[in-house]
Amino acid sequence: MSAYTENHFAHGQHVRPSDSTIDEHGHALHGDHDDHGHDDGGHAESTFKGYAIGFILSVILTAIPFWLVMAKVFDNSHTTSIVLLGFAAVQIVVHMVYFLHMNARSEGGWNMLALIFTIVVVAITLSGSLWVMFHMNANMMPVSAHDMKNMP
Repeated sequence: MSAYTENHFAHGQHVRPSDSTIDEHGHALHGDHDDHGHDDGGHAESTFKGYAIGFILSVILTAIPFWLVMAKVFDNSHTTSIVLLGFAAVQIVVHMVYFLHMNARSEGGWNMLALIFTIVVVAITLSGSLWVMFHMNANMMPVSAHDMKNMP
């Protein structure tokens, strides 16, 4: 087996190593097929600027809810809770886009499908748990002595 053939099979490349060049993203370009299945389109920038934007948005989305709670901006705590949940949801999206680089096109859509599945499982688990806890009182044993005497 020649040196070219050994290198070809050992590294899974289809061209000689001397034919490779590096593009601006740090990916090796090999002749006619320079993408090797990499889909960088649609990703938030993996640069300092992209991470800085994500960090600044995360700090803002943390500071505003902190201020809302500490300054008691809303009189009703229920309203405050709903607003905090909204900020939390937005911050989750910011983290997924800027730090995890997730979108509908990444990994051929499998990341989004896995995310949707996770959301459905968490929603079913939370709603089922809340339902059980809400109706637990009806299924509990009686607590008063009078009720205990009347049990079969």
